[in-house]
Order: sequence, then C-alpha cells, then structure tokens
Amino acid sequence: MINLAVIELKDIIKYLIKITIAIAVIVGLTKFFSGFKTQLNVDKNSFLSCLDVAIPSIKNVNQKDEEKSSTATAEPLKMALGVELGMMDSVEKDGETGADENNTVATENAVINTTENESTTEEIQEAQIGVGTEVLESNVPEKYTTEYNGVKIRNETDNIKLTEDMLKPEVSVNMKSILIYHTHASESYTSSDKYKYTATGNFRTTDINYNVVRVGTELTKYMQHYGYNVVHDTTIYDKSYSESYDRSLSGVAKLLEENEDTDILFDIHRDAIADSSYAPTVKIGDEEVAQLMFVIGSNGGGSKHDNWNQNLKLAIKIQKKANELYPGLFKPIVLRDSRYNQQLATGASIIEVGATGNTMEQCLASMKYLSKVLSEVLK
Repeated sequence: MINLAVIELKDIIKYLIKITIAIAVIVGLTKFFSGFKTQLNVDKNSFLSCLDVAIPSIKNVNQKDEEKSSTATAEPLKMALGVELGMMDSVEKDGETGADENNTVATENAVINTTENESTTEEIQEAQIGVGTEVLESNVPEKYTTEYNGVKIRNETDNIKLTEDMLKPEVSVNMKSILIYHTHASESYTSSDKYKYTATGNFRTTDINYNVVRVGTELTKYMQHYGYNVVHDTTIYDKSYSESYDRSLSGVAKLLEENEDTDILFDIHRDAIADSSYAPTVKIGDEEVAQLMFVIGSNGGGSKHDNWNQNLKLAIKIQKKANELYPGLFKPIVLRDSRYNQQLATGASIIEVGATGNTMEQCLASMKYLSKVLSEVLK
C-alpha cells in the first residue's frame, strides 16, 4: 500500500514536470516569434539554448524513475523549475537588449552610422549638371566684404584681415569620411502640405522628421550613394538652447574618438530669421531649392582655434565648385569670431540650409545639389 502511494506521487510529479517544461517551451516560442512583431532582436540562440537545457531535464526525470524514495523524486522537480525560470529570464534579457539596439534613433544620443553603405531601397536621383540657375528675389540684400575667384565672403570678425594666402583653397584633409550633426537640431521650416508638424517653439520641433535632422538624413543618403563613409548624429542638443554648443562639443568629440581620421564635420542649421517672410531660394532647372550658407568660426574672439583657416579654405573650395555647377546655390560665406566647435577638425563648418520661410521640400532638394558639389570636390 505504501509503495503504491509512492509510485502514484512520483508519476504525478513527473507529469507536472513535463507540463512545466512544455509550458516553458511554449512561452519561449511565443516570446521568440512575438519579437518580430515588436521589433525586438531576440537572439535565436536563446530558444535553442532553452532546448539544450530542457531535454537534459527530461532525461534526468527518466533516470529518477528508478529511484524509490519521495525525497529523490522531489529533487528533479526543484531542478527543472530552476531551469525553466532561468530560460524565461534569458529570453526576457535578450528581448530587452534587442529593444535598446533597435530604438537607437529614439534615444537622446542617437547616431546613425552608414559607413557600411547600408543604402535604402529608395531610388537616388542624382543632380544633373549643365542646367540653368536663377536666384529668386528675396527681401534680404546680399552683403559681402571680400571676393576671391568669384567666392564672396562677409568678414564679421573684429581683428582678422583676410589676405590672398588665407583664401587660397589649398587644403589637406581626409575626404572619405564625413560626420554630420546638428547643434540646433530642433530648427525647422514653414509647414507645407506634405510636411506639417506640431511646433514646440518658434519654427522649432523636436520631431526629427520635420526639423534640420531630416535635412541631414537626406544629405547622408546622397553622400552614401556617392561612396562616402558617413556618421549622422541625430541627437537633439538644443533642448537647453544656451547649452547646445557645450553639449554638441562633448557629443561630437566622443564620436571623433570612435571614428578616427574623420576631418569633415558639417553642423547643419537653418538661418535664424524667425518669420516666414525670408525664404532664400534658387531655381535650378524647374526645381526651387533653398539657398545654402557656410558659417566659419575663427580665433578672432581670443579662443584658441588653430584650424579656422583650413576650415575657411575648404568652404571656399566647395563654394567655388558650387558656383561653377549651380551659380547662386550658396550665399556669401560668413566668417565670425566665435569658434562654433570647429576647432575639432580641419574640415569643419556650419552649413545653414534655407531659412524659416523655406519649406522642407526646398531644403531636401538642396541636399541633392549640395551632395553633387561635394562629390566633385572630395573625390
């Protein structure tokens, strides 16, 4: 009678263990396949490892069938339950890791690295050369103080007197790698039917699909198409506007440590005139395109900046080529006392894309032509 009770209890325990293992496997499968729906990168090896430990657990139960004591039959139950909890914990951790990796763009310090030519399926239409251009009339007159081989420069520094030697576009920089970022990432444009956004400030939004980050994404796409290594930093550095340059300095310096031999830094902005009345535009062929403007920092304010003249020379070289291909695409280069973090590299600059009166469509179109110019200069 006593032996019969022991056998029945053992069978029940064994049955419960098998049910527990089956449930754990089902849970593992559910989590594994639901990962595709929620875009979590659950490692496929997690499930395989579950089977590796589950099958030995069943084997252990069968081995224990030969034992007669109730104490012995309790040990496989304890062990199997521990295995199942470990399997479920493993799946949960793998799921969390996948979520972090896939949601990089949504984090504050988001970087899109396209150095491995991860091209999109969207077809790239390169800008054509030899088309007519016309600068459309605006209510802001063009001003400049110096001209070098057709490149106009507005020197706003207090102490720097530009010489011909300073303006010769003879530069030595690594042309293959580019870092694009946005100190004032929330700067945006006049809404259009296609690009309507909810403003979080005066012509500002933190939605990277509707601010200058979207413009940087477009330039990244084109430069990648032309074969360049591009790192696009989509971080919103201007959540605290007064600290934006300090924050971008820290972020970009770290990226330069991670991406050695990167000399070309483009800090993409838009002109800060805060109303819709100013929309600097050039017509290229039948397309209306936002005008661009280089802003180059210097050591004129007293801060150490050994790279400023190299930065200016590269901007002149690029703008000279732009004048050949698409006259009017660029407004005069602006040289100022502030450094704008351009001390970090020998090919650093601010590129202001359009102004508050331009639409996103016009600004995205300008990236097509800018990338063509850059591809001609940097190749």
